[in-house]
Amino acid sequence: MSDRKSSNAYWQANLRIIWTCLAIWALVSYGFGILLRPLISGISVGGSDLGFWFAQQGSILIFIVLIFFYAWRMNKLDREYGVDE
Repeated sequence: MSDRKSSNAYWQANLRIIWTCLAIWALVSYGFGILLRPLISGISVGGSDLGFWFAQQGSILIFIVLIFFYAWRMNKLDREYGVDE
């Protein structure tokens, strides 16, 4: 029974990390790049407006950061629950 509780806690923590990363990615790529672009278009980054930057490079850079964050956090979670390699 304890193994089952530990397994359920591990997967709940895993899903929480996944949903958090997906929410951040959606906010950055869809929110800042498309929906909120008119609100942030007055801010200049690298010679273009911030909304254009998020649509072209920002969402890709955030995605790469999220990949490294996910790998780091999952390694930490695996060690916490004793399922690391």
